[in-house]
Amino acid sequence: MSRTPKPTLSFWQIWNMCFGFLGIQFGFALQNANASRIFETLGAPMDAVPGLWIAAPLTGLLVQPVIGYLSDRTWTRWGRRRPFFMIGAVLTTLALLVMPNSPTLWIAAGTLWVLDASINVSMEPFRAFVGDQLAPRQRPTGFAMQSFFIGIGAIVASFLPFILAHFGVANTAAAGQVPDTVRYAFYFGAAVLLAAITWTVVSTREYSPDELARFDDAEPAAVHQSARVAGPPPWAQIGGWVAVGIVLAAAIAARQGDRMLYVLAGLCIAYGVLLGIARCVPGPHMLATIVDDLRAMPRTMRRLAWVQFFSWFALFAMWIYTTAAVAGTHFGSTDTASAAYNEGANWVGVLFGAYNGFAALAALLIPLMVRALGLRWSHLVNLWLGGLGLISMLFIRDPHWLLLSMVGVGFAWASILSLPYALLSDSVPAAKMGIYMGLFNFFIVIPQLVAASALGFLLRAWLGGDPMHVLALGGGSLLLAGLCVLLVPSQQESV
Repeated sequence: MSRTPKPTLSFWQIWNMCFGFLGIQFGFALQNANASRIFETLGAPMDAVPGLWIAAPLTGLLVQPVIGYLSDRTWTRWGRRRPFFMIGAVLTTLALLVMPNSPTLWIAAGTLWVLDASINVSMEPFRAFVGDQLAPRQRPTGFAMQSFFIGIGAIVASFLPFILAHFGVANTAAAGQVPDTVRYAFYFGAAVLLAAITWTVVSTREYSPDELARFDDAEPAAVHQSARVAGPPPWAQIGGWVAVGIVLAAAIAARQGDRMLYVLAGLCIAYGVLLGIARCVPGPHMLATIVDDLRAMPRTMRRLAWVQFFSWFALFAMWIYTTAAVAGTHFGSTDTASAAYNEGANWVGVLFGAYNGFAALAALLIPLMVRALGLRWSHLVNLWLGGLGLISMLFIRDPHWLLLSMVGVGFAWASILSLPYALLSDSVPAAKMGIYMGLFNFFIVIPQLVAASALGFLLRAWLGGDPMHVLALGGGSLLLAGLCVLLVPSQQESV
């Protein structure tokens, strides 16, 4: 089959196709900046908060590969990815309206599960959408544009409670009640999310599967080819994963370890069971396809897995513990009903808005960095800036100077949201862009599960109960992620 180059899209075409991420990040940022605050307000102790967050990564682990598989095989008059954009947008809007009105802790935790699942339904196809629509030379620009909208959306969303409090909206409430500043921020975010995703759906067309197959980037270069996988998963491998999980669970029980550590054992057992089901169920089916594609990951994807693991472990540590660290260290209160705690929580919203603002600026610079340094070295530099930013929080005493730490975090965040996907999209076939983007999410979700399972234990046992030490640990994890970038195969890189 003769193949043709994929057309070069204009700035405004890339703008329109990425605009929906403004809304997605609005919802994501409200969740990240306020979920711990809501949980603690409803009575969750600090060391139990990571366990309540576990719903979010578990949902992504289940939802994204399935949505990727389905969107690869969908074609309607609305396209292949856009139907999923709208379904996720409607569900996320409803969850945003419910979350701040949760009357009890268990309802808030359940709503977080629904909220994160709904965001994933929209977000996973957006990643594949850039790979579908853009030629390899434009993909770093496309993913950087997504990072720009993520930064802009998150700035406003993170600042909203602070802004509303400035204009006189109540920032405190009775014990067990979420303040009006948070509730109104979620209402506004629901409207923005639905409007932004609708704009992308109505303003952007999609290539059909037949058109994608005719472009010259339909198959990856030889250096990025998938590993060969022969036959179904072997029983020895299946039994090995199950055995590791059982031994780990037994060790945790024998030492009377933290119950959240059982999640790690459960992950090992679940993966072994997944392999076993894929082997035993005859004929082609979704589960077998997902398992086969996971086992046949491109070499680039295998190396990027380590980069993603250490990057997202650090991010999850930051999202969970920044509120407690800043409110306790800089505002002197852990009482969620106190004015000091809520002032500190609002300042965390400002910090989160700031790092997203710096990320939006960094997104404009990243294409220039890639031209000068290449994808790998650009990502390494940005990850190290983020690591140093988190570590610096351990030594800063004036909360206003924490804005300087957020500069580094912003560069890392913009890079994490763009450059790994640019590297990945060049290494997978066009017909499987959705499923591989979904599987790539495993290496975002697994570190979050590890963080949710282990950080509470580490905080009590090794980090002296000081959540600021958790942030420093996250900084070290970003430095290690930067070193892992050097293991990723190099390629010709242009923007």
